[in-house]
Amino acid sequence: MNDPSTIRRLYGRAKGHKLRAGQQALVDEGLPQVAVPADGPIDAIRLFGDDRPLEVEIGFGAGEHLAGQAAMRPDHGFIGCEPFLNGVVGALGHIRDGSLTNVRLHMGDALDVVERLPDASLDRLYLLHPDPWRKARHAKRRMVNHGPLDLIAAKLKPGAEFRLGTDDPTYCRWSMMVMNQRRDFVWQAKEAKDFLTRPDDWPETRYERKARRQGHEVWYFRYVRV
Repeated sequence: MNDPSTIRRLYGRAKGHKLRAGQQALVDEGLPQVAVPADGPIDAIRLFGDDRPLEVEIGFGAGEHLAGQAAMRPDHGFIGCEPFLNGVVGALGHIRDGSLTNVRLHMGDALDVVERLPDASLDRLYLLHPDPWRKARHAKRRMVNHGPLDLIAAKLKPGAEFRLGTDDPTYCRWSMMVMNQRRDFVWQAKEAKDFLTRPDDWPETRYERKARRQGHEVWYFRYVRV
């Protein structure tokens, strides 16, 4: 069955509401300064000028979590991937307001970036609240499929962490099923509270707060690459 590692197709709109003049200026002036190079191999030295730990967030939404993680670990390099322009605008605002120099952005398919990284180069990878694609016939579009996970596993260092967050029961069950089939990741939960309580170093996002206001449970999965 095809999955995001082979489909390489963006579903939905890449743009939302029309950007205000200040937002457009932020994109025009700010994005080129922090954009991941469009082609060729990439590593910490190419992106940040030195050899530092690397972390990747796939689908960073408005960038709150990405910026929060980057502020907590200024000695790490962060790569955020998001196909939607309005989300990129949000992340650029956080980068500007926080004077963050350790973030690079890619507006497009995250796997195009991940596959260009060296194997065993990532200290952590985040996949937070991905599109659940609730209908069974759309399951192949879910990022938690063996194709993307094979790539993610290859790029994570031994002992590195894969974090997955969702508030969708269908995606929760699917992810547990798929991840339980893997032998290259070890789930860190020992009891229910371990995946029902947000870790202290997991910044909350507006999307997550909205999910809770709507009465949704939120699940926090932490896996270590073996």
